[in-house]
Amino acid sequence: MELRQLRYFLQVVELGSMGQAAQKLGVVTSALSQQISRLEGELSTRLLRRTSTGVVPTDAGLAFWRQAQLAVRHADDAVRAAQLARLSGHVSVGMAPSTISVLGLPFMQAMRERYPDIRLHLVESLSGNLATMIGTRQLDLAVLFQAEGHHRWSLAPLLTERLFLIGRDDMPGLPAGKTARLAQLRGLPLILPSSPHGLRSVLDAAFARGRHPPNVVAEIDGLAMLMDAVRAGLGATVQPGAAVARLGGEPLAMIPIADATVRRPNLLASLSDDELSPAGLAARGTLAAVARDLVRAGRWPGATLHDS
Repeated sequence: MELRQLRYFLQVVELGSMGQAAQKLGVVTSALSQQISRLEGELSTRLLRRTSTGVVPTDAGLAFWRQAQLAVRHADDAVRAAQLARLSGHVSVGMAPSTISVLGLPFMQAMRERYPDIRLHLVESLSGNLATMIGTRQLDLAVLFQAEGHHRWSLAPLLTERLFLIGRDDMPGLPAGKTARLAQLRGLPLILPSSPHGLRSVLDAAFARGRHPPNVVAEIDGLAMLMDAVRAGLGATVQPGAAVARLGGEPLAMIPIADATVRRPNLLASLSDDELSPAGLAARGTLAAVARDLVRAGRWPGATLHDS
């Protein structure tokens, strides 16, 4: 099996056409088809299936495509590392909006300082989306809030976040104490992310256990817009302390939720160690170290390290 065959195969799958792939690769279609046939012969299985509009991967081809992506990326990283004589390559990292607001910039700065030749691709999305992207090899690692059923990944507890009731100081019905329980939120208009969001799952489970149905007046999945609505007095929200990291201007009340079950775990998830490139391993270690430093320095509101 040759590396160029893997590149040819990846290009065909990406474009869904032998002719277009051949044109982009600068080879004739017959030569490209011959290399794909040789690859299938070596593997003793069909990787591509012809359709009326082009070609699509078979089940075997889809499985091979995922691993071929990693193989080609690692080969490219190895070449670049040899040329530069130091650790280099590419790594893709995913974080949820509240996480990236605290961790994103310090992580980028640490990577730039420690590994200037590693090209970083940072993705901001919901935790569920990030889990899917790791599963399809679009991400090397991510900070997730839940990761059930992904036994092939490398998973490590990172930290735990306390949740806060956040709203305007002058909002009617806002609890007056230093802490609040979910039972005290009954009737309070809440603005929360929708059900696919990992935080909403934590809250729904906690409300159900306490038999205190929340008064959800709006669902907003974008953190910036959600916090804008809270600042405008349209409702309060329940979020980790990281949600206010980027806010300026009008201050908001932040009341810790006292219920012991209302916590959000943060997990550091990545491809398995045998699949993760040297650049990915370096980024994973750096991300964990930066998160620990932020918590210990008091720069991650409401967060405690797992080992504490």
